[in-house]
Amino acid sequence: MTRAVLALGSNLGDRRATLQGAVDALLTGGPSPVALSPVYETAPVGGPEQGAYLNAVLVVDTDDGPLELLQRAQAVERDFDRVREVRWGPRTLDVDVIAFGDARSDDPRLTLPHPRAHLRAFVLRPWLDADPGAVLPGRGPAADLLAAVEAADTAGEQALRRRDDLALRLPEGA
Repeated sequence: MTRAVLALGSNLGDRRATLQGAVDALLTGGPSPVALSPVYETAPVGGPEQGAYLNAVLVVDTDDGPLELLQRAQAVERDFDRVREVRWGPRTLDVDVIAFGDARSDDPRLTLPHPRAHLRAFVLRPWLDADPGAVLPGRGPAADLLAAVEAADTAGEQALRRRDDLALRLPEGA
């Protein structure tokens, strides 16, 4: 079993229902859940003008390899009508493989760890809620990375708002 970290985001449609559906689909017949973060609302980073995102992190244990996990994530995105027309554009669902054990890879299909995770509060904060001892391979403790992001964010562009009113749940029996 390998511990993997998946970041989920949605800014189109019923964002909370989409995130919950993604958690359910990712875990059906697949990885074993370890932890699920609270939901955070965040402003989009980069890309065109668009609405706020809901973000969460799912930590899982899996027997699959990293590319199989990526294929599962992309299949779930397709199930929720994800389209890839505009880089960093609005989306019904985004599922990123952030880390896969200690794996490091420059494979063009899946770079591990995620090449921008260390720069994104919307990944680091929920990940720390789900796993307070989180470490991003090759980068260090997620708590230190988040502190650096927050210190550099003088304009508040990566501000997060925890949304306990939109809590996600792990599926029954998962």
